[in-house]
Order: sequence, then structure tokens, then C-alpha cells
Amino acid sequence: MDRIAIFWPGDYRPLANELALDNVEQATLQMERALKALGRETYRIEGFITKPVESIKKLGSVRDPMVGIFAHWVYGQHTSAGAIINDNPLLLSSNFSGKWPGLVGLLNTAGCLESQGRHASRLWTEAEDWTKDDNFMDGLEGWCRDGFVTYSIDHVRTPRESASIHASKVFSEMKWSRPLAMMLGDTSMGMINGYFGPQRCARVGVTEQKIDQAWIVDYGKNVDDRRIDDAVKFVNDKGVTFHYQGDFGPDATREQLRDYFAVKDICEEFGADCVGWQYQLGMFRQRPPSDFAEGLFNSKCRPESDGSTFICSTEADQGNLLPMEMMKRLLKAKGLHEAVMFHDIRWAGTYEGRTFWVLLNSGSCGAYAFNHDPDTLRGVHSHRQPIQYFPIPGGSFSGESLPGKITWARAWMSQEELCMDIGQGEALKLPEALRDEMWNGTTREWPFMAADIGLSKQSLMMTYMSNHIAVAYGDIFDEMVSLSQSLGYRVRVLAD
Repeated sequence: MDRIAIFWPGDYRPLANELALDNVEQATLQMERALKALGRETYRIEGFITKPVESIKKLGSVRDPMVGIFAHWVYGQHTSAGAIINDNPLLLSSNFSGKWPGLVGLLNTAGCLESQGRHASRLWTEAEDWTKDDNFMDGLEGWCRDGFVTYSIDHVRTPRESASIHASKVFSEMKWSRPLAMMLGDTSMGMINGYFGPQRCARVGVTEQKIDQAWIVDYGKNVDDRRIDDAVKFVNDKGVTFHYQGDFGPDATREQLRDYFAVKDICEEFGADCVGWQYQLGMFRQRPPSDFAEGLFNSKCRPESDGSTFICSTEADQGNLLPMEMMKRLLKAKGLHEAVMFHDIRWAGTYEGRTFWVLLNSGSCGAYAFNHDPDTLRGVHSHRQPIQYFPIPGGSFSGESLPGKITWARAWMSQEELCMDIGQGEALKLPEALRDEMWNGTTREWPFMAADIGLSKQSLMMTYMSNHIAVAYGDIFDEMVSLSQSLGYRVRVLAD
């Protein structure tokens, strides 16, 4: 390959692209220098791709090999819509930064392409000068020569058929009384890889019901203010710390609690067992962020609780919703607390010779992670969500996750086949200075977990099929493998 096209996947929201422009430009210059060092000529496809139609128009006619630059959060369909038209060599390349989560966008896009049967290679680097990273340059040279990157998959294995008393019990429950997953809206944020549809869900023991998010506004009008008054008192009495400032005040929290009750009432009316909540982009100009309500749903300690968590998956991501509901049931069957946390895989570091991943999502992490006490909300902090993502003020559901053994999982789709990745690890307690470096280097307003998930940076970046991950405290690894196999998933165990 002699001429290589470079393009910029983008966010739908103009402000997010504007803020990241310098970072994306610098990453592009680094890629151009690296390709020039290998004797290749490059040209740029002008501007951010902010909608699928732009992807079709800008990428669909390109016959040359293409490189996408991932140096901030982007939507998966902003690449896949045009990239699936041809089968020219495609490389997804990212810097490795916490501030601008390009690696998150790369992982999401890679999963979206895989779900549509489009091959893409991946490369990333932490180096300031990309040409000085030998592994990156070797991979780039191989891609230029062969049209794909070769890498080891020794960390990926298919487990033997497994049996578990607890998994058999949960499987029987799901077979004869199928969980109903309420989908409020469609997937958002470019999560093509996170929507399986009712037909595929039915094959793995889950019934999907979809309701438009507009119902939240309608149901919210009928939420009695006395319920909100009681809920405000409840979250304060149970220990939430609110960091009100500027346009973020108590009225914003009240409106977030109004949405909590609206969704709760919808789910109760239809008998839902769990909920996938789109929120973005459909509601971000009409309602405050959904994250405070999502954090409450994933906590046993919440207003008008039935004594249990209620699994809530942000962005209506069924790739997390399905394993979270499975893990909740397995935890209960083993007598463990049923909280399951929803996170982004955001960044990585090293501590005492161990690779840890910064798991950080805007709010679908329950309070149990911060206190290991199911009956309190202590340790929960609510900060104003970043304005570039959330123009209407509202608070996060944040805190520092406590150390402990964890099991993690993620469902994904390879064309028509549903797959489940499963692993084990440990949430770590970092020294305060390192914790703050990693937390402040990402999004401090969001819940934080430093987790050794058993995968190096290279292993995860090359083979993981999403930017999201479901995490539970406790050992339910064997049970999760067994239940996933029984339900019909193709199971991969990921561990270095």
C-alpha cells in the first residue's frame, strides 16, 4: 500500500469535538510521521465524522487503506456506517490517554465492526513520539505490508463444559420464568455492538420489551412531589454527599429523582426484571443526566426499595445488561451481595508490577462498591456532570471502589452469534497520589475502580470487544461460565 487515507471519527456533540481537536490533531501528526518513516504517503479525509451519513459519504468511496484516529470519545457507527461498504484494509489507531478516552472509542468501534462482520486491525501507543515505540512501529509496518496486524491470542481460551449447582438453579429460573428486560429507547453513544434485539435475546433466555424514552417525561408529570421530598431526605440521611455549585443545585437532584420514580413506575407496571436506559442522545436536551438514578437502581439502598438491587444498564447496552442480570442471580444463589457494577474500560497503569485498569463510567455503579454495606449510601458523591456531555445540570453517582476479589463479564455479538467474555481479578487499593493521578487524569466526577482484571494492556486492546464491562465482588467465575454455556453463548475466558 502506497497511499493511505486518514480519517477522524467524531462525537455527535460539537463541543466534545471542539475540546478534543488539538489532541486529535497531535495524534494525527504522529501517525503521519510514523507512516512517512515507513515510506508511505498519506492524505486526510476532511473534518470529524459526526453522523452515519457523513461516514457513508466520506468513507464509502475510499478504496485506499484507511486509518481512523481515536484520540477522544467517538461513536462506533461514525466509522462502521461507511467502513462496511468496502473491504479495504482498515486500522483503528489510538493514543493511550485517560483525559481523552480514545482507547474507549477504539474498543467500542472494534466491537461494532465485529458485530457487522467487518475486519479491522488495532494499534495503540503510550509514547510521546510514536516512531520511538518499537512494538507500535512493527505492528504498523506489518499492517502496511499485509493489510492486517498479527498478534498473540494466548490469553484467549475456550473453557471446557462446566457444571454448577448454583448455575443450574439460575438456569432453571431463567428457562421457566424468563427475565423481562425493559429497554427505554434504543442503544446510544454508538453502541451498535450493545444491541442484540429481541430474537437473539430470546435465544439466551431473556425477553426484551422496548418503550420510547418519551414515556419518562409523561410518567414524571405524575410523580407526586411528596415522593420526591421523601427521596431527597432518604439519600441525604443515608449518606450521599452533594457537591452543589454553579447551576447544579438541589432542584437538579429533585428532577433526577423524578426520573428515577418515572422509570421505576414504568418497570413496575410492565413487570420488568431489569432495565436498559438509553438517555443519550434522546433525552440530554430535555432532562438532567440519568446517572444518579441509575446508580440508585444498582443499589439495594434506594428510595422505595424492594430490598434488592434493580439492574440498570446505561446507554441501553444489552452487552452489559444481560451479564449483569445473570451475575446478580448467581450472586444471590451463592449468598453473596447482588450488586453488579457497570463501567467503561477507560485507562490503565501499573502498581507493584501489576497492570490495573481504570474502570470509570458516568454513573451506573451502585453504592456497594464504595462501602461494602448494602444498607447505606455512604461514600457516594454527586458532582455536576461535565457540561460538554450534559448541558442540563445534574449530578453523578460517584465514589472510590473498595478493594476485593472480583468476577467480570461482557456479552458481545459476532454477526449472528452471541458471545460472553468472562474473567477474574481484584479491585486494588492504590496509594492516594497514584489514585489521584489516574482519577484526575480521567473524569473525576465519575465512579472509580482500579482493577487488575487479569489482562495486560496489549491483550485487552487487541481482543476485547467493547468499551464496557460488568463487575461483581466475589467469586462467581465457574458459575458464570456454566450459566453462559447453558444459555447458549460462545464463551471465551480471557486471562494472561
